[in-house]
Amino acid sequence: MFKYILALDQGTTSSRTIVFNKQGEICAKAQYEYEQIYPQAGWVEHNPDSILKSQLRSLADALIDGQIEAKEIAAIGITNQRETTILWNKRTGKPVYNAIVWQCRRTAEMCEELKAEGLADYIKEHTGLIIDAYFSGTKIKWILDNVPEARELADEGNLLFGTVDTWLIWNLTGGRVHVTDYSNASRTMLFDVDKLCWDPYLCEKLNIPMSILPRVAPSSEVYGAVAQGIPGIEALAGIPICAAIGDQPAALFGQACFKPGQAKNTYGTGCFLLMNTGKTRVRSENQLVTGVAWGLGNDVVYDIEGSAFNAGSIIQWLRDELNIIENAPQCDKFAEQVPDSNGIYLVPAFTGLGAPYWDMYARACIVGMTRGTNKKHICRAVLEAITFQMTDLLEAMRADSGTDLAELRVDGGASISNIMMQIQANMIGTAVNRPKCVETTALGAAYLAGLAVGFWSGMEEIETIREVSKVFEPQITKEERDVLYSGWKRAVERAKGWVEH
Repeated sequence: MFKYILALDQGTTSSRTIVFNKQGEICAKAQYEYEQIYPQAGWVEHNPDSILKSQLRSLADALIDGQIEAKEIAAIGITNQRETTILWNKRTGKPVYNAIVWQCRRTAEMCEELKAEGLADYIKEHTGLIIDAYFSGTKIKWILDNVPEARELADEGNLLFGTVDTWLIWNLTGGRVHVTDYSNASRTMLFDVDKLCWDPYLCEKLNIPMSILPRVAPSSEVYGAVAQGIPGIEALAGIPICAAIGDQPAALFGQACFKPGQAKNTYGTGCFLLMNTGKTRVRSENQLVTGVAWGLGNDVVYDIEGSAFNAGSIIQWLRDELNIIENAPQCDKFAEQVPDSNGIYLVPAFTGLGAPYWDMYARACIVGMTRGTNKKHICRAVLEAITFQMTDLLEAMRADSGTDLAELRVDGGASISNIMMQIQANMIGTAVNRPKCVETTALGAAYLAGLAVGFWSGMEEIETIREVSKVFEPQITKEERDVLYSGWKRAVERAKGWVEH
């Protein structure tokens, strides 16, 4: 009798494994951070081997932590940081370059060239995306154009591309399976979200050989099994790997947002608001992007999404670069000691601004400081900045979808902050609903893996599992909200277009 599903949650700053039982409860977990590499201003990289090793280490340790035997595990699901781009040698399995992370802005000029060529409308119509360095397509092109070995291997048919899900599956299956799912493919800027296939015209325009691209499959399907003899997880050989989904649609699924119009926001490294639009693809008029949330069998569900590049990472910045706090909870503690931010606004455009601004050349700033500004005000401004960005996204989504939310479901590491969730409810004028299990990204991957092997009977059973921890109701007037929000809008204008290009 199977008791557990393993979820591998490979994130931007750490790799985690979480073990869930049939009630959707966490039975064990392990997590390891790995190095962030910044070769130049605006560039962000990861070592692909560090990603893999940290993920395998977390997998092995989660089983030890929970005293879980391999025979009790029904399946493995994977969720991952999206857009991050890895190219590797098919023969040796070695990456030809570091992973270029979704936050990296090195291809901004390349994106401007694509716009100048008149590709913006085609890309928006076929991929649902806006031309931006955020997405994988220009990252692939950069590696092919700047790493001589890469183009040579591609010409020989010995180069493979993958987002992080693909990289993990390829390694876990001993190099036997080269696959991704619809949700990850739809973030590459190379995938036709209506036809559900790679777009030959875009691959040609970016000079990307289609031979390097993985097979695209539903998000819940048996892709393969763990190979024999992988160090540290030898006992897991033969266990099926049967879910892959990008981290944000995984959280949408984990929050049981199965009906069109339901939405969630994840407060992770970045801030990601997604709304389920069902079988209908919404074409955004407000600078949001659309894509496939997940595929189940022959059916796909579309979403509309807005992304802010920096959320939890701002709190890390306070801790690691400014040394204002020693840990994340201390940010809340300081913020709670002041009634407001004393008129200051922090715009966290460390790697540009995402939706709805899409300014690759914006940079972070703090405005409104006086001699009376102290670290408590800065901590409060950091929390407010995260909620202001989400408010921008929700306003755009309301306009696009014509839907006013009854509630916003929230998750991600930073959602445990009561003060930030209260500020969020105040700013959007809508109830914020936090579940008991905030690990909804991993839970979504677990659910999809479980559905593939019959561990759960269907989505109706999953809906009954979700439990609410706390609901935050708005506590300020619309007039107060408007004053705060207008100040944020003025601050954003100060940050725009800072880098010359």
